[in-house]
Amino acid sequence: MDPLDRAIVNRLQAGFPVVERPFAAAARELGTSEDELIARLEELLERGVLTRFGPMYQIERMGGAFSLAAMRVPRADFERVAGIVNAMPEIAHNYEREHDFNMWFVLATETREGIGAAIGRIEAATGYIVFNFPKLKEYFVELKLAV
Repeated sequence: MDPLDRAIVNRLQAGFPVVERPFAAAARELGTSEDELIARLEELLERGVLTRFGPMYQIERMGGAFSLAAMRVPRADFERVAGIVNAMPEIAHNYEREHDFNMWFVLATETREGIGAAIGRIEAATGYIVFNFPKLKEYFVELKLAV
């Protein structure tokens, strides 16, 4: 990453302008052009330096739901089950862990009831129990990584 890439990553962690032309406004702050900023972001995403660029929503305020879930999946069946789980549109993240509960994923649905429905479909398709760990309280942890 060159100095401009670093400046882009550091600046955009602090928020994105909510204006008619947000990329132009952010580019002005960074001393570059709108086109250059967009091109740099696309390149950072393509190279995997950034894994995501977009808004964070409090989905519950819009009637939706998030929930953390876990499964115990035998090692020999892990890839098959991961393929089923990852193919579901409700799955936001899926991670393998070295633990008795070795598959952890985040469910995101448009309604609260959607969580139970998605869990039911996963259990039916995989043959394994899904353990649901819904959020009881929300905490804000501001994490900014200086690059």
